[in-house]
Amino acid sequence: MSEFATLVYDWFMSLGESYGVNPFIFGAIYVAAIPFFTLSIAWLIRNYKLQYSIVLPVLSASFFFVSAYLYLIIAGENVPWWVYAVVVAMLVYAGWATYKKIRKQIKEELNEI
Repeated sequence: MSEFATLVYDWFMSLGESYGVNPFIFGAIYVAAIPFFTLSIAWLIRNYKLQYSIVLPVLSASFFFVSAYLYLIIAGENVPWWVYAVVVAMLVYAGWATYKKIRKQIKEELNEI
């Protein structure tokens, strides 16, 4: 089992070397953005319910959602085109899923009123 863990660790670290990014920084940004993204979604729903502007909460949620990928795009070198395609596909899917989740939560909130 430790051989497998070593192989995975070596492979993971080689990705960082190949593309000029630190995988730990990418992971730290990714994990650290989760609570801020969640707070931004709560802020968005609150503003929607109170009929305030949702522009800032949407921008905030969007930024925290893509922050790790921004690091990859800005700091990365020699990143193959298919990595960009996968990142774009993930972002589109996740954005769509988040949109549906927000719409569902808004409907539930409106039904409670």
